[in-house]
Amino acid sequence: MQVCYSSKGLLDLSRLEKSINNMVNAGFGEMMLDLSTFYAKGHLEMYGKSVFSFDVQEMRERYEKLMCFCNKGIVQIKIMRAPHLKWDTKRLDLNSLLLRIGQECIVHCGEGGRKYLIIQPLFAGVSKADEWKENYRYYYELGRAAVKKNVCILLENQCNNINGHLVRGVCADAAIASAWIDELNDELGEEVFGYCLDTGACSLCGQSMGEMAVVLGHRLKAVLLRECDGVHEASRLPFTGRNENGINTDWQSLFRGLRRIEFDGMLVVAAGDTLGGFSHLLRQQIYPVIKSTAEYFRWQIEMEKAIKRCSARVLFGAGNMCRNYMKFYGEKYPPLFVCDNNSKLWGTKICGLEVKEPEVLKKMPPECAVIICNTFYSEIAEQLRTMGIRNIKTYNDEYLPEGFFCQ
Repeated sequence: MQVCYSSKGLLDLSRLEKSINNMVNAGFGEMMLDLSTFYAKGHLEMYGKSVFSFDVQEMRERYEKLMCFCNKGIVQIKIMRAPHLKWDTKRLDLNSLLLRIGQECIVHCGEGGRKYLIIQPLFAGVSKADEWKENYRYYYELGRAAVKKNVCILLENQCNNINGHLVRGVCADAAIASAWIDELNDELGEEVFGYCLDTGACSLCGQSMGEMAVVLGHRLKAVLLRECDGVHEASRLPFTGRNENGINTDWQSLFRGLRRIEFDGMLVVAAGDTLGGFSHLLRQQIYPVIKSTAEYFRWQIEMEKAIKRCSARVLFGAGNMCRNYMKFYGEKYPPLFVCDNNSKLWGTKICGLEVKEPEVLKKMPPECAVIICNTFYSEIAEQLRTMGIRNIKTYNDEYLPEGFFCQ
């Protein structure tokens, strides 16, 4: 699974080098290039109106500067996002323009060797009855161009703005979106289309991200991680968007769903609103927090897959976390025994497994993984490395699989 940062979080484009360096120094080596980063707010909505002033040359220079960083290998771009309309747009006459923009983005994406391009479905000026017909024509034309450039186009779930109230929009129904993707891929004869799940749109529409992920299955290629409070549109760092009722986004649902499908795509963090809330003098310290949050998501999502890959395993820690592991994973991925630093537990049993002293691990073959079941991860990992053990995994029971407490 690849973790990257959205370019929409690079707030000060006039100081692009500093922003890029802050991102890279925090550990981000990859970025999603959202091309709307280089457009003034509302640019598409104002297209063709004489009152609109936009410095095309300035934006082109910033884009080329960013590409220079990429060409130097400082940061890589694996996924792009085409400019898109706002959900409350009043422009109903821009669909032909969006097609041209999409075709140009495919060229840029393909020439840069990038695999994925997110292109918003048509919705402005399209009736509910004609959604599939209009979008089929639109995506089929884009798909033909994408085939030539070896680009995979990702559909994205949308909100529909009805007098300021956000409801589910085009591609928000995972079953319908899956049918669209399958029919388009069948028509073009190869996998040209996939899906990007926008967690912010899910939150605003009250949808279960986990259920959507399961329905989408292999079609899900990217997840755009951003926190909303369930009411207002925003791109905040996950776990920072609690609403007035004290409710956060249901990340547990997302973890469960992505684990079930063994998601291995792109994880894109969009946290521009969080970063923008801090003084520019403090932002350098916020980037590592964003990276740590992204890695936490990757760890939680890949946890079961990492355990599954182990040919043999031993648990370290004979507490409640060990019990939770055994209750859910004990039969699927049985450990040989349990280790613990507490000498009083040596020789006893927990969940039917003998508890042994850590020294026995030195005799285990290198292919046997030691899975830490204790929140003192760094301390225990250092202890194990000191003993010469390198095959170390970590387990966490914050987000247990669905139905666990009902068993």
